[in-house]
Amino acid sequence: MTLPRRFASWAILMAILPCLFVPDTTRAADPAPGPEISALTRAGLVEVTALDPTIRLDMRYATTNNFTGRVVYPSGRCFLRQEAAARLAAVQADLRARGLGLVLYDCYRPFSVQKTFWEATPDKGYVGRPVEEGGKPVSGSKHNRGMAVDAGLVDATGRPLPMPTDFDDFSARASRHFTGGDPTAAANSRLLAEVMARQGFRPISSEWWHFDADGWKACPLLDLPLPPEK
Repeated sequence: MTLPRRFASWAILMAILPCLFVPDTTRAADPAPGPEISALTRAGLVEVTALDPTIRLDMRYATTNNFTGRVVYPSGRCFLRQEAAARLAAVQADLRARGLGLVLYDCYRPFSVQKTFWEATPDKGYVGRPVEEGGKPVSGSKHNRGMAVDAGLVDATGRPLPMPTDFDDFSARASRHFTGGDPTAAANSRLLAEVMARQGFRPISSEWWHFDADGWKACPLLDLPLPPEK
């Protein structure tokens, strides 16, 4: 379907400049938010499960089941820019109609955690290099902007579907261009990429789970702490 020119222009503007418009997100925040929630809300981030509680979370960095082998998040809660979170809810609606759903492994990531990851694995193919100038972040991950998400698929019961590798597998098998492996897992990876792309999430080549939201360049790098568990 082709949108009328005036609507298409507005859609393009909103896609590339989401962080120039910080909407009222108070309805998506906790009734009595703590200081961490308040800071994230003022920055334009929302809790994804507040928009759609059917989205499953498996936030690995709140556990020791991750490539660092230690807990680096104070909770397993997922926050994104409101525009990205709304698009993710639309992805979930698309998948729900197919009897499937999303599981999220990582969402917004503080810049300080990015530095921890770089110290553990200084490989730009898998970890965005954190750079500061004058104590201010100037380069890092799209996760630090609240505009990237790591995701997989689950069935109607919440059971994870086979994917090419486990999350955070830093091998050639995790690449979208890998031609070997389980055909079912490869098909699941392609389906995930297709439904994410419909809502403006772009994959990267080295990790089947990672998606960047259109408009990330307009969003600043953040080092706001994540809140504790509810």
